[in-house]
Amino acid sequence: MSKGNKRVRLKQDEEKLINDYRRIKDEATKQGVPIEDIKHGWLKSDKSSLFFTNPNYKDEEQKEVEAFRDALLKDFSKFSPKYTKVKRKPSSDGHLMVISPADVHIGKLCTAFETGEEYNQQIAVKRVMEGVQGLLDSASGWNLDRIHLIIGNDILHTDTPRRTTTSLTPQDTDGMWYENFLNGVRLYVDVINTLKQVADVHVSYNPSNHDYTNGFFLAQLIETHFRLDKNVTFDVSISHRKYYAYGENLIGSTHGDGAKIQDLPLLMAHESKHWTECKHRYIYTHHLHHKTSKDVMSVCVETLRSPSGTDSWHHRNGYQHAPKAIEAFIHHKKNGQIARLTHLF
Repeated sequence: MSKGNKRVRLKQDEEKLINDYRRIKDEATKQGVPIEDIKHGWLKSDKSSLFFTNPNYKDEEQKEVEAFRDALLKDFSKFSPKYTKVKRKPSSDGHLMVISPADVHIGKLCTAFETGEEYNQQIAVKRVMEGVQGLLDSASGWNLDRIHLIIGNDILHTDTPRRTTTSLTPQDTDGMWYENFLNGVRLYVDVINTLKQVADVHVSYNPSNHDYTNGFFLAQLIETHFRLDKNVTFDVSISHRKYYAYGENLIGSTHGDGAKIQDLPLLMAHESKHWTECKHRYIYTHHLHHKTSKDVMSVCVETLRSPSGTDSWHHRNGYQHAPKAIEAFIHHKKNGQIARLTHLF
């Protein structure tokens, strides 16, 4: 054994302890205990004892991270597939459908014993797919040449392995955090593939308070998946307010937990380069889980409903019984918003 540049000969007792340490893995295997589950221990003899820590030890959080990484890498191997471009005939009288599955909260747990309704990650995914298809069916009477899909807005219920929001507020949850994340990725891939069969899709992402970091990562993965698809475009930056122009429509979106409603129109005027060329102006917000709609000067600010169930905290405080729904809006290029569509659950 060396100590600096000087070689030190181990005493017989010390040599025995180190040899015992080297046999920890063998002993763990013999006792049927995974070596990574042994965090530390003591090796003792008649004259001394040696405390050791296991560099291979992995706590539950580390194991979860590694499992998530492996699953993510496996999914990544399927990402950025080559999609065949769908060729569409130009439309002189087309319409835009704005669709926003708002506040889905994948991973939220609601039990009928306490709140009167069930909600979990499977129900969340099922409702979104059912709602998107139902809204497409309702919109079949309009000639849709573009679909604006708004994502984010608390798509995930938590943001940490400790089952809390970004600001560390504890939540009642269903499933592991990585399950919910991957379910969110697969859900958005399925939604976009469904929508683009009807029209080209533009995707905007709104950061939100429950999943500020993981929601952003999720949006980046979705953009990565479709980066070779010529029928899908993205605006998934971390910016809290997004703007999209369609004909004479200027459409903004934000989660709703930040800037006040009365300030959003002025922010739109400052932040969107399309303000002067669009006479029909709308801002779709989320966060509240119930419907509000208000004209603030020339801008209609509308809050969307949520398909998610009522958990323990909301039930206890009486924030319950608003209709559960996913909503969509039909915009004419020149006449603005001409229809609202609602899929109720």
